Amino acid sequence: MIFVAAGTKDGRELAGFLLHQGYQVTASVVSQYGESLLQAYEGMEINCESLDAAGFEAYFCRQGIELFVDASHPYAADVSQNAMQACSRAGIPYIRYERQQTPLEYDHAFYVQDYRQAAVKAAELGDRIFLTTGSRNLGVFAQAPELQGKKLVCRILPEPEVVGQARALGFAPAEIVALQGPFSLELNRELYKKYGAQVIVTKNSGHTGGTDTKFAAAMELGLSLVVIERPKLGYVRQADSFQQVLDFVKRELG
Repeated sequence: MIFVAAGTKDGRELAGFLLHQGYQVTASVVSQYGESLLQAYEGMEINCESLDAAGFEAYFCRQGIELFVDASHPYAADVSQNAMQACSRAGIPYIRYERQQTPLEYDHAFYVQDYRQAAVKAAELGDRIFLTTGSRNLGVFAQAPELQGKKLVCRILPEPEVVGQARALGFAPAEIVALQGPFSLELNRELYKKYGAQVIVTKNSGHTGGTDTKFAAAMELGLSLVVIERPKLGYVRQADSFQQVLDFVKRELG
């Protein structure tokens, strides 16, 4: 049985790819939306429980997991760290699948290491700030002293609990764009214009995450980009294609 941490679109597709190669697969997600998408793959086991390192170990033992494919989100550092620790202790082969980053050459792009730095830099660059980093760290921006008095707009998933979280943090309905991405260049451009954005805060999640069109729209309009860089982890083993993952699986499991 292969365990796939499938927290992204390409992670789910990778789990399905391995399933169609004849392997038994358990795919793990932490949202109801992700679970609903995985149900399209007949015969796939689905885990929706959030697991720490000890939880992974217990799950491996209970479910007979033989190999771990880490296709979690490029910014989900805790998942990867817990998975590597659990695999090391359990003696289970681990491979990290990670989509390539979107190349960016732009004079108005500013790189930061985390969300707190992003809030500070965005405040320096403008008064109307469009957040495209998801809902998980909205509180960092809503509560940042540097951003008080600035106009913030957040683009988040159209799920009731996510919208409710944004409202609880003080975002008014007119400051919430609840849409499912990824988005085209044209839609990004029109949204930036509609909300009068001066600064776009984003992550480099790669082409699958729609980063290319976010970058392109900002560049076309001459807006400042604050880019939160990916966490730098010492992965045990890494791949950037489904074939590379399959080759590893074949070597380890046959």
